[in-house]
Amino acid sequence: MGLLYAFLLSALLLSGCSPLYVLRAAYEEGKILWRREAIEKVLERPDLDPESREKLKLVLAVREYAQEPLKFKVGGSYASYSYVDRPVLSYILMAASKTDLRPYTWWFPLVGKLPYKGFFSEAAVKAEAERLQSQGYDIYIRTAAAFSTLGWFDDPVLAHLLKLDRATLAEVIFHELFHNTFFMKGAVDFNESLANFIGHQAATLFFRDRYPESSPEHGLALKRWQEELELSTFISGMARSLMGLYDKDLPLEEKLRSRTEIFSQSQEEWSRQIADRPAHQYRRFAKEEINNAVLAHYLLYLRELELFEALYQAEGKDLARFVQRIGESIRDAEDPFEAVRGLLKQR
Repeated sequence: MGLLYAFLLSALLLSGCSPLYVLRAAYEEGKILWRREAIEKVLERPDLDPESREKLKLVLAVREYAQEPLKFKVGGSYASYSYVDRPVLSYILMAASKTDLRPYTWWFPLVGKLPYKGFFSEAAVKAEAERLQSQGYDIYIRTAAAFSTLGWFDDPVLAHLLKLDRATLAEVIFHELFHNTFFMKGAVDFNESLANFIGHQAATLFFRDRYPESSPEHGLALKRWQEELELSTFISGMARSLMGLYDKDLPLEEKLRSRTEIFSQSQEEWSRQIADRPAHQYRRFAKEEINNAVLAHYLLYLRELELFEALYQAEGKDLARFVQRIGESIRDAEDPFEAVRGLLKQR
């Protein structure tokens, strides 16, 4: 799931962007906000299809659970519904040097540097991608189906999200609501990886508490988290191998040849690792066209998930307490991942 936060708000305030870019961002965000309708009102429609009705009720239940017992700053987010009159909400571009996993960044007010930039048309994102490719960067384009404005606006549930299964829908809403609760300027990988962890754990707890533990939703939430954690560990090892290569004093041609070997060998290893699990959510990684921008994307959302898991376990699997500890101890840290390690050592 591609997730976008703060880009829309930042674009509205970004003097460094072209006027057309800012106007388009304002127009698209304005349409989304203008079309908002309270979910409670939508549920009163007699012609609302049963599946949408069920999932909108689920969103309201997730909101309640996020507020209590998890103590998230929910506000008015996801209490309304809005539709988007195009198949793709936005296109997200990431880029990275061919010999570095650190992503190319764009600067935005309020949130600082972001390792991606959003576009509302395929032509626009391809034009920017071609510009960066001509400068020697690897590029990766994905789509986004959800976003958070960090509580600046009451974000609505978009029609795209109602196509997700129940476990994934709950996970996405928890993820985005956590962005309202905790945000570190300039630490996007920490924000996204932490929100990813929180989304999975909150969804698992929600379905455990509100549904029987034998429910398909609870089982799927548990499965998705285990697979997420598995890929996180695998990608971390792959990244270490690549950075070891990139740090060597070698000719560019040799580095590029060697990185291709690492890409290929890693994908073969991943294919073997999940060979007996054809329904693994990340089975596509074995066949995906890999470059540094693609890996930077995975690292953005999967960095050191096992570290969050360890602290969560140390806090007695109390997610509300875990969130409180993070908020009190990490917010001003120079290196938030190192700060989490410090918390874990204290425990």
